[in-house]
Formats: sequence, C-alpha cells, structure tokens
Amino acid sequence: MTDLDQLTQSLARNLRRLRTERGLTLDALAARAGISRGMLIQIEQARTNPSIGTVVKVGDALGVSITTLLGAERRPAIRLVPPEEAVRLWSTPAGSHSTLLAGTEAPGPLELWRWRLMPGEGHSSDPHPSGTSELVHVTAGVLTVVLDGEEHRVAAGTSASFESHVPHGYRNDGAEPAEMTMAVSVPPAPPSR
Repeated sequence: MTDLDQLTQSLARNLRRLRTERGLTLDALAARAGISRGMLIQIEQARTNPSIGTVVKVGDALGVSITTLLGAERRPAIRLVPPEEAVRLWSTPAGSHSTLLAGTEAPGPLELWRWRLMPGEGHSSDPHPSGTSELVHVTAGVLTVVLDGEEHRVAAGTSASFESHVPHGYRNDGAEPAEMTMAVSVPPAPPSR
C-alpha cells in the first residue's frame, strides 16, 4: 500500500468516526462544509483523494485539524513527527509546496505548516470559520499575503498574524523562492443539535 493509499484509508476511517461521534448525517456535514454529499460518500469509502481545500473544509466543519483527519485514531501523550512523516498536501511542478508538520486539537485545532513558494506562484484559500487565526513567519524571500483583497509584503525575518475568516492567500512576486512557517488555529466546532 502506498503512502497516498494509507492517507486515503485514514481519512475515510477518521471522517466516518468523527461524523458519527458528532451525530451528523452526510447531508448535514456536506451543508456545513460546503461540499457535495457525493464527495463525502467518496471520501468515506476511500474512493477519492480530495483536494487540500476539500479536506480543510471538512476539518473546519468538524472542528478538527487536518492532522486529526489524516492521522492515527489514538494519540499518545506526546506525538513526535519525524521529517519523513510530515505530509506534503499541495505542490506545483515548479517546486512550490506546503507541508503539514504537526497539529493538535486542544482547545481547538492547531496546525503547524512549512510552505515554499517559487517565484511567480501563489496559493489562495477560502475563508475559514469565524475565529480562525493564522501566524506566518517568513524565513526566506518576500511573501505577499493577500487578505480580503488587500496585499501585504512580508520580508524574511518578519512575522504576521491575522484572522483568516475572509478570502486570503499567499504569493511570491519576487525572483527568489519564498519560505514560511505558518500556524493555523481554528476554534472548536459548535456542538451539533
């Protein structure tokens, strides 16, 4: 079984378990996540490898991190994530990529990412749930953060924090690769009724 197959199986198993624990029907979760019921069925049956955007929407709707959706069902008190177990979730042929380094659930989902954007490339994100915050620290190059249509240049060595409940994205307008470490904090999902 390939790494991708293992991720697909873990996602299917964890999605079913989390949806059931929260008492959500496929229709209710699909509406909350803004994706189709058919897509959720395909994910739960491990018949598709959804885009990172879809996985983020499902995690946000369930109030859990991507790490929880893709990871093992039981966590030890401390979870070490060696470099070879970090999950690359987005990449381009030119060499841009994002890697989920680690995540936790308390008090709400918290994820740690490493990103590399090649010159001229970028990545856009849909709004996250209200109360979601992102922290970015640029380690190389100059990053352009686009927040609700407004551009902000963040040079190497500089950090930025912002609420990401609006459309946002990251772009490299420079001639050198831009690299950043990013933390995303999502509020816990409200209990289902």
